[in-house]
Amino acid sequence: MANDNTRDIERAWELMKKIGFAMLVTHDGDKLRARPMAAYVDREADAVYFLSDARRHKDDEIKRNPNVNLSFADASDQKYVSVSGTAAVSNDRAKIKELFTTSAKAWWDSAEDPNISVLKFTPDDAEFWDSPGTVISYVKMAAAAVTGTRPDIGTNRKVAI
Repeated sequence: MANDNTRDIERAWELMKKIGFAMLVTHDGDKLRARPMAAYVDREADAVYFLSDARRHKDDEIKRNPNVNLSFADASDQKYVSVSGTAAVSNDRAKIKELFTTSAKAWWDSAEDPNISVLKFTPDDAEFWDSPGTVISYVKMAAAAVTGTRPDIGTNRKVAI
């Protein structure tokens, strides 16, 4: 069982890294807010990092309520991960420089921009759906419909990370 759990944990991390973008869901009072973010998945640190603009609401929302969710989706390959955990806002300039890539230049001129903050997400648990892909899933669903059975279209696991 421990081997299966370890394998499932590693698969959740692999899927997050492969997908690379997440919807970051925060609390804005009683409402939930989601926005797409480029995810820097660091398995060795058990963390997912994001560059953020300190002038935007998400930093304030996280400071008020650090319980957030990340939703990763690759619909074309039928791979999904939902991860719950906590986030913290930091002004760690060394981490910002480390994470600053060419794509970050679309939002800021340089890593020296004082408006850049870094969000560190620490996961508590995850649930993933790992399908063999769209075409195979459709074939299996069609076969199940014809035979009156349920299709086996992949793996669904819940894991504590």
